[in-house]
Amino acid sequence: MTKVIEGDASPDGKLERLQKILAAAGIASRRKAEEIILAGRVQVNGTTITELGTKHDASRDHIRVDGKLLKGPEVRRYYLLNKPRGVVTTLDDPQKRTTVMDLIAKPKAGPHGGVGRLYPVGRLDYLSEGLLLMTNDGELANRLSKAAAGVEKTYLVKVSGVPPESGLEQIRRGIVIDRGRLDEVRAGRRDRIVTAPAKVELVRGGENPWYEVTLTEGRNRQLRKMFEEIGHHVEKIRRIGYGALRLDVPPGEFRELTLGEVMALERAAAGKKVVAKKKLPEFAQLKAPVKKKASFGRRRVR
Repeated sequence: MTKVIEGDASPDGKLERLQKILAAAGIASRRKAEEIILAGRVQVNGTTITELGTKHDASRDHIRVDGKLLKGPEVRRYYLLNKPRGVVTTLDDPQKRTTVMDLIAKPKAGPHGGVGRLYPVGRLDYLSEGLLLMTNDGELANRLSKAAAGVEKTYLVKVSGVPPESGLEQIRRGIVIDRGRLDEVRAGRRDRIVTAPAKVELVRGGENPWYEVTLTEGRNRQLRKMFEEIGHHVEKIRRIGYGALRLDVPPGEFRELTLGEVMALERAAAGKKVVAKKKLPEFAQLKAPVKKKASFGRRRVR
């Protein structure tokens, strides 16, 4: 789905904060736009701006980023990508690993041609897979990423060993985990926080069971940390839901969202309840386990 979003005029005319103008033009998310401004990479009418909060008129002021003149609000685009395991959720990787942009920049037939500059909404770590939103709508991406919005994100999680019901209940109520990245914890910067309540349901039993887990926040490696707190390593993670969206494309593929889906995301970002379809698409389900074929010894020839 594509649309053009004009900035909301403030009471003092068409003046808007500079970081909002940059986000509306698809330069970066609002948070990244703030970093670009502080780095001195933005000029307005020939003057370099290095402080946040200044207001400008995008239709009259000459705004340049890294020397390039800013154009008006661009066509907004929204995509659902099925990120495979072993792909990095970043726009560029110094280690030259495959990134989500490598997947979504592939030639794809359609009325709108190339996808242009996009950035991911939230993250899936290198070993995780599944539903990832990609957009150039920095405003919506920023609102969706805020924990206060409480947007539900649903995952299939494979765990090593069978957790006790008491441990799962801890996760449901909210469990204490380390904040930040694991390397920070190992370096001694240990900061503990309590997670928000989560939904946990058994999907498939066995020695290494699968659970469906629904979170309303997205802390760094949160699922892995929650299960590690109750003594169980997470083997696989697949995100199958984001708000009302469900994973419905094959691994490595993507599709554009419909107008109705974008409206549902905007409702979710505003903290309003959205309802997903009850029937799960093929790619949001676990595949049936492969049955081992019976093996027979070679018949002895007498």
